[in-house]
Amino acid sequence: MDYLLGKNPKGRSLMVGFGNKPPTQAHHRGASVPMLSANNVVSCPMSFVNWFSTNAPNPNELTGAIVGGPDKYDTFVDQRSNSAMTEPTTYTNSLAIGVLAKLAKHHSKS
Repeated sequence: MDYLLGKNPKGRSLMVGFGNKPPTQAHHRGASVPMLSANNVVSCPMSFVNWFSTNAPNPNELTGAIVGGPDKYDTFVDQRSNSAMTEPTTYTNSLAIGVLAKLAKHHSKS
């Protein structure tokens, strides 16, 4: 968990919204498209051109999501288009849930 939250060679967190220099461009449609009124129609190409391909922080933060992470050299590129590094996946996040549950159980016994 320390590595995920920034105790790593690059000193940056891999969890959105937590730690030092957390990711701001998670590869996630719901996070990268701003809130619109209910009657606005957004097509897939429109969301890609207008929001997904921009190099700006997501308008909707996926607080607590763990992104794919760095390569074998600890290089991490916080760019939405780099899905290998910035996509939050169930198989990554579910592993952290087990670890956090164990830590919480251990902490509650203290």
